[in-house]
Amino acid sequence: MDESSYSSLEAEFGQKFHFACCDKQIDLALDLVKECPDLVWFRDPISGESPLHWSASTGNEALVQAMFDNRHPWNVLDKNGASAGEFAEKEGYVSIYNMILEEGVRAELILELLEQAQGLPEEVKDESPFSTTKEPSNKDYLGMDLKYSEDKLLDAEGNGKLLHLKKNLHVLNIGFGLGLIDNELQLRKPASHTIVEAHPDVYSHMLETGWGSKPGVRIIFGRWQDNMDAISDRCYDGIFFDTFGEYYRDMKEFHEQVPNMLSDDGTYSFFNGLGGDVKLFHDVYCRIAQLHLADLNIETTFSQITIDPSSAKIWDGVKRRYWQLQLYHLPTCKFISQ
Repeated sequence: MDESSYSSLEAEFGQKFHFACCDKQIDLALDLVKECPDLVWFRDPISGESPLHWSASTGNEALVQAMFDNRHPWNVLDKNGASAGEFAEKEGYVSIYNMILEEGVRAELILELLEQAQGLPEEVKDESPFSTTKEPSNKDYLGMDLKYSEDKLLDAEGNGKLLHLKKNLHVLNIGFGLGLIDNELQLRKPASHTIVEAHPDVYSHMLETGWGSKPGVRIIFGRWQDNMDAISDRCYDGIFFDTFGEYYRDMKEFHEQVPNMLSDDGTYSFFNGLGGDVKLFHDVYCRIAQLHLADLNIETTFSQITIDPSSAKIWDGVKRRYWQLQLYHLPTCKFISQ
């Protein structure tokens, strides 16, 4: 809703609600929600903050629940790019953060069910990780010219990408990119090493740098979706997935193939860039991925790795960083023991 679309009544109630939250007058705030349920759509014209931001700052679960009961979006950001979850976390309200997190998981799973049943509504299609199109999701990316520059791989828009296995195993990596993962895998001297790469410039770079002649290396050129018969001709002890220009629905589709290719004691992992520019979004999509993999009898544990992306000079001149948060959740996925 555009700021100019708010009625004077919604604006009036929005300001009153803000003041009530600042003063921790919870009963008054709850009464205002009852009197004007549509105030959940109000946004402060200066800060962009929402009633959910203010509710989260009070630490009151009943007030936050009232927001969700009146269809307040869980994922609204203020003009500084901060979510209501960050407002709660800043004040030390862990239970409120978790409430917003669980609402996000619930909302996104409902959107997925809607998509499966009848397609998403137009107003949410572009913002959902489950949105579908007739064209491949990474068609534009695969058509871009790429260039290798020292330790960067950049596309035509200036977007950038940075990046426990035993020896003698069979491994699979979807997406070569800079070759960081594949170089690490080569150090373990795998019995076979399958690499799937869809971008023609990256594929040419691989051939130019000798990857086509490395012992045990098999390169499959093309989108993994179009080459599953070739990929799934063997059982792998280790699988890693890291594509660019695809949606979460694409990775979910690949997850559904993993049980058919992973050995009983094998390990699967993926570059966990889900919602990688907002902490709350990242936590929501980590949970969603964990739930989806559990449906496939795969248990996912996340190792927390602290990083400071702003300190890396490698990002100089890069339009969009591949990772922007200070805490990365590294997934380790293995079959659940029976």
